[in-house]
Amino acid sequence: MTVDYSTSPTSDSDLGELNQIDVTLNGRPTRLTARSNETLVDVLRNERLYGVREGCGVGMCGACTVLIDGQPQSGCLVLAPLAAGKDIRTVEGLEDEDGNPDEVQRAFLKHTAFQCSYCTPGFIMMTERLLEEIPDATREEAAEYLSGNLCRCGSYVKILDAVMDLLACRAERLGNG
Repeated sequence: MTVDYSTSPTSDSDLGELNQIDVTLNGRPTRLTARSNETLVDVLRNERLYGVREGCGVGMCGACTVLIDGQPQSGCLVLAPLAAGKDIRTVEGLEDEDGNPDEVQRAFLKHTAFQCSYCTPGFIMMTERLLEEIPDATREEAAEYLSGNLCRCGSYVKILDAVMDLLACRAERLGNG
C-alpha cells in the first residue's frame, strides 16, 4: 500500500480558515479563535484553561468534561465552532473572584479524592451537575452518574466519599438531613 501525501496540509492556511466564536466562558463574554476542525478541548487549552484535559480523544474517559449550557459534554467531541453562542464552564470557572475553590472542589480536597489528579477536573464538573440533577442521590446513583469518568489511579472510593459528604452537607443546610 502506498500513501499519497501530496494532498496533506502543508501550511496553516491549508488547515482551514480561522473562525471567530463568541461564547460565554466561565461567566465572561469571550471571543475564541478556532479552525472548523478544532475541538473545544484544544481551543480551551489554547486559552490557557489547562483543567480541560484530553485523555482518550474519543469521549470515553471524561477528563475533558465541561458544562455547555449547564450540561456535561466531552470537550474532545465538540467541534469548537459548534459552541458559538453557548455558555461554557470549565473547572477554572468554579472558583470565586478571590480564587477560592467552590464547595465541590473543597470536598475533593477534604477527602483527597485524587491521586495524580488528571481526571479530577472532569469528575468535579460531573459532580457539579449531579448536585443539580439528583440532589438526594444515593451512593449507588452517584456512582452510576459518574461512571462515564475514568480514574486510572483508582480513586473512586474517595471521589464517592467527597460526593456523598457534599450531598449530606447540602441536605443538612436545607434542613433535610
